[in-house]
Amino acid sequence: MADLNARSALVLVVEDFADAREMYAAFLTLSGMRVIEAADGEEAVRVAAASQPDAIVMDLALPGIDGWEATRRLKADPRTARIPVIALSGQVLPRHADEARRAGCAAVLLKPLLPEALVAEVRRVLPSAANAP
Repeated sequence: MADLNARSALVLVVEDFADAREMYAAFLTLSGMRVIEAADGEEAVRVAAASQPDAIVMDLALPGIDGWEATRRLKADPRTARIPVIALSGQVLPRHADEARRAGCAAVLLKPLLPEALVAEVRRVLPSAANAP
């Protein structure tokens, strides 16, 4: 990963609403990042294990396995434990942010969010080698 930079980072976007997922993917792609997608928590866990993304953008309110549980599973798996997860939520009360961090999230962003905020947060949580110029 030493030659990775933020412009070549692979980001997994997990969102059940296709329009929102496509919008987040477009923001990140326009910033030079590579993007893969998942529509629910189960798919997210499977795709993350197979693809080893550099960061994950995870909606917390997902059908089936929600973002909370998907994050817990990712953090419990040695193959994916190191991957930073940015939680997206429509309602971030202080207790929700604390719960998300306890589940393993590196950050919590409130939806709706500005494209610049998402891109900046993904860059912030990338491993240090990914932030090298």
